Amino acid sequence: MTTQEQLNASVMPTYGRFPVVIDHGAGESCADETGKTYIDFGSGIGTNSLGYCNAAWTEAVCRQVHTLQHTSNLYYTKVQADFAQKLCEITGYEKVFFCNSGAEANECAIKLARKYSFDKYGKGRHKILTLVNSFHGRSLATLSATGHEVFHNYFFPFVEGFDFVTANDIADLQAKLDDTVCAVMLEYIQGEGGVNALEQAFVDAIFEACEKRDVLVITDEVQTGVGRTGTFLAGEQFGHKADVVTLAKGIAGGLPMGACLANEKCADVLDKGSHGSTFGGNPVCCAGGLAVLETVSAPGFLDGVREKAAYLREKLASLPGVKSLSGIGLMIGIALTDKKAGDVANAALEKGLLVLTAKDKIRLLPPLTISKEEIDKGVALLADVLAQ
Repeated sequence: MTTQEQLNASVMPTYGRFPVVIDHGAGESCADETGKTYIDFGSGIGTNSLGYCNAAWTEAVCRQVHTLQHTSNLYYTKVQADFAQKLCEITGYEKVFFCNSGAEANECAIKLARKYSFDKYGKGRHKILTLVNSFHGRSLATLSATGHEVFHNYFFPFVEGFDFVTANDIADLQAKLDDTVCAVMLEYIQGEGGVNALEQAFVDAIFEACEKRDVLVITDEVQTGVGRTGTFLAGEQFGHKADVVTLAKGIAGGLPMGACLANEKCADVLDKGSHGSTFGGNPVCCAGGLAVLETVSAPGFLDGVREKAAYLREKLASLPGVKSLSGIGLMIGIALTDKKAGDVANAALEKGLLVLTAKDKIRLLPPLTISKEEIDKGVALLADVLAQ
């Protein structure tokens, strides 16, 4: 029995997997069971932010595994304290709640926003506005917050108290931002929705309107955060700091970690017993996360991300069959002139290149540590596919 057959016999069929068994990796490349190598322009959907088995990350994680793998949040650990302090220092937020995924981080943000409003204004002010084409997770609450109808089958009834605003439509925002709303939740770049960045004027309008009404702004930076766009948070490039921001994916270099960060106004809303997570802030994940933070916050690192992003984008724009590019930094959407994104992704796999898709676009989320040499190799493989 092959590995694929073995897994399919025992695991629920919830994923559309590529027909390859990844066996090991180093740097920006990985290899399958046959030894065939692949340049990874997807980094585990943006989670392997430092590539495969980065030396500093591996050392930190292994050291922690040999020290303490888990306790519970009934006790303190130094590694969680160090990670929390470093994350708050880098982002400028007051406090953080640790969990295990982006969906959980967003779930925490939803609960925080509703409790903030309830504590201050009482019942009836619980609605959260999100955007059409958004994606916030697969739990029932975060699916309810997701503005994609394609995800809204089968699981009825959904959690009440959400409404959807058309992205970049200020009039629609103003019409729906009434006295029942406690928060507006947004992605600066809608990743699953096609790697589309919001317009600056629309973002400005959200923050201005919410400030007047004491409505919280929640930014879902699960995919855009931790240096992906060339700044630690994408919000820095839009000139705004949300009341609450959620992070996951690349924050722990490939280990399950989510974080919900709150400003001073919201830092103590979730008090003892109002929220929790058995594995949130796990010592091993925190050790990996601390290694990521120390790397990404080192002088010059994010300058390098921006430089490599510009280099990659310039090369991609000149490829045959590329209609346009979207996104910011190393979060890239490629609109194609005549090929289907799924077909290109499968053909690239055959050539030895891992890419992702988002709606009708090719989506690239390469490791932040990728070299220009690896970029050149990957772009050459993609060029071969697009030229066929």
